[in-house]
Amino acid sequence: MSNISHAGRDISGHPDAEEMRARHDRVVGGRRTTAGADAPVFLLGLYCAVSPWVLHFTASQPSLVTHNLVIGIAIAVLALCFTAMPERMTGMSMAIVALGAWLIVSTWIVGQSPDMGVVLNNVIVGGLAILLGAACAGLSMKNRKST
Repeated sequence: MSNISHAGRDISGHPDAEEMRARHDRVVGGRRTTAGADAPVFLLGLYCAVSPWVLHFTASQPSLVTHNLVIGIAIAVLALCFTAMPERMTGMSMAIVALGAWLIVSTWIVGQSPDMGVVLNNVIVGGLAILLGAACAGLSMKNRKST
């Protein structure tokens, strides 16, 4: 088997070295425009996942417990993906908007006559998800146009 390792080799003589460096700088340095929204989106997802236990509606709304847990985990995982691979996840910002809208509507679809606390919780969390997702989408679109 041949050794394909490039350890210790200098690529400065490569004809595309300057272009590769510029692309690397663009990808690593300039693609973090949504970094300020990653942490709030992650915390919002965590809160959505634990909100049934915080607001104590686990007994009265068992279907909403599972629903909020799954939607919250999905929002948190998307936020982690934005942090880990921002250059690959810019198109997924609208998924948070869709999850937020679904969280608002699903309160009445999934729940069985939810009380005002459950409704307010899901409407507020869903509204925040829509706002933060739209902010991430707008920033990533602005970044795409500038590169």
